Amino acid sequence: MIAFDAAHQAVHYPEDRRFRIWVSPRALLFVFVLVLGPVLLAWLQHAIFGLPHLSPSSASAAGTPSGPHGFPFWVRWSHFSNLFFLFMLIRSGLSILMDHPRLYWNDHCTPGTEWIRFTPLKVPKNRIWTAKDDARYISPIVSTPGYRHTVGIARSWHFITVYGFVLTGAFFVIGLLTSTQWERLVPTSPGVFVQAWNTFVLYANFHFPLEPNGFYGYNALQQLAYLATVFVMAPLAILTGMAMSPALVNRFPRYTKIFGGRQGARSTHFLVLIGFICFIVIHVTLIALTGFERNMNHIVLGTDDLRSGGMILGFVGIAVVLLSWIVAHYISWFFPRGLQHAQKAVTHPVMLLTLDRLHPREHYTTKDISPHFWPNGKMPVREDWKRLMADNFKDYRLKVTGLVENPVELSLDDLRTLGLEDNITMHHCIQGWSGIAQWGGVSMRKLIEHVKPLPSANVVAFYSFGGSLYGDLYYDTQTIFNVLKPESLLALTMNGSPLPAEYGAPVRLRVENQLGYKMVKWIERIEFVTSEKLLGEGEGGINEDDEYFDLLPNI
Repeated sequence: MIAFDAAHQAVHYPEDRRFRIWVSPRALLFVFVLVLGPVLLAWLQHAIFGLPHLSPSSASAAGTPSGPHGFPFWVRWSHFSNLFFLFMLIRSGLSILMDHPRLYWNDHCTPGTEWIRFTPLKVPKNRIWTAKDDARYISPIVSTPGYRHTVGIARSWHFITVYGFVLTGAFFVIGLLTSTQWERLVPTSPGVFVQAWNTFVLYANFHFPLEPNGFYGYNALQQLAYLATVFVMAPLAILTGMAMSPALVNRFPRYTKIFGGRQGARSTHFLVLIGFICFIVIHVTLIALTGFERNMNHIVLGTDDLRSGGMILGFVGIAVVLLSWIVAHYISWFFPRGLQHAQKAVTHPVMLLTLDRLHPREHYTTKDISPHFWPNGKMPVREDWKRLMADNFKDYRLKVTGLVENPVELSLDDLRTLGLEDNITMHHCIQGWSGIAQWGGVSMRKLIEHVKPLPSANVVAFYSFGGSLYGDLYYDTQTIFNVLKPESLLALTMNGSPLPAEYGAPVRLRVENQLGYKMVKWIERIEFVTSEKLLGEGEGGINEDDEYFDLLPNI
């Protein structure tokens, strides 16, 4: 365990570290039909018709004059590289998942509508229960970085390694399509599906079919499994990851509807992770059972013999992968700022050129408004905010200062005189939940026109009455470029009523192309500055300073 100070230990290593997986009965029935259904059919076929006959594949026989033989270096390199990056993605993905340990097929994320949860807790109804309260502890043995509330560091690892995963996959597919290796994975006859089913029937009845020599080819079931892994699961993981982007969802909502909505994409993303894990377990088991030394020589050395060199080097490669988890854990806790900056160097330029250029558009109606909207963040405990709230914020004044020609202090009535607008938008939290609500208030464009920023002003800082995870003043920043986008406003109302205290009264920010932590609640004052580097630790916000969140979270 990392030696945390008292404040960090209370957050990352809480007393309640219980873990439980609960699955809805409907989801269990679906799994039963999907997984056990084919097995039952295979048993039934065996009982009625006996075991099917499998003709040996000529493509998998040594000495076959045609077809791909062996594994060239680029295949072997891609195999190891993919293993390395895939495990890093799985481990960091598990840490991200535990920050909101519930999965849904709806976008309103109402407690009780999840199909699976990884927590023993039900959301209490007798008090405010925030999404921060709902996060769970996860052991660093199975995840990176592990513990609790480490989603910022986990995202850094996830977004750094996803580039390696994508580039490896692209390299591998290009290699397949420019060589004869594609014949290993892509069926050339519809008969492969019959052969694959017959092979499955044998496996399901605990009868191993005559295994082909993988150096020369695969059986039909193996071929379809590899095909699905490379050309279905891997692209689906990438596409569903993109479908969780607030910038993309609030610009092209039809894209996420392909997956059943934003939460449908998140659930599918998780199911793909389970698919990868199942593939790895079955793949490694069959390698061990069908000639471990020979199979390791195939994929490590590219030879077809019984020497032990491939097995030894294979174990060295596995040791390197395991060592990388230890190194990643060490970097996460001793060099988190360097990790954050590395992720920014990799992802920030890409975001600026792609997702950050998208302008949100209103696509939702009142019938889409969520019946439940998760509250989040620490409610203000300051006495001045409590006094203001007790008087319905009549004496509240929003201070707008910094690099502006017209610094002002605006009451709620003053803000209303600038002109109000309503938007119905989907909120995306970094923890994973979403919700749709109607926000009414003053567009940031009108406020900017009113205060007239100086040419040197590039960034807008929003300061809150509330505190951060560790109790410091909550603040965050936005570029003027982003707050001038459509649907960016200072919200005074929510779903047609005055903004409730738990959702940010008297004023909160809405910027719909980014994640929720950038939308400061309980705003006390606004300051125009030249750069976010002048504030706090210079990272752009208290979550960026303390929890190593992204400066530009378009996804």
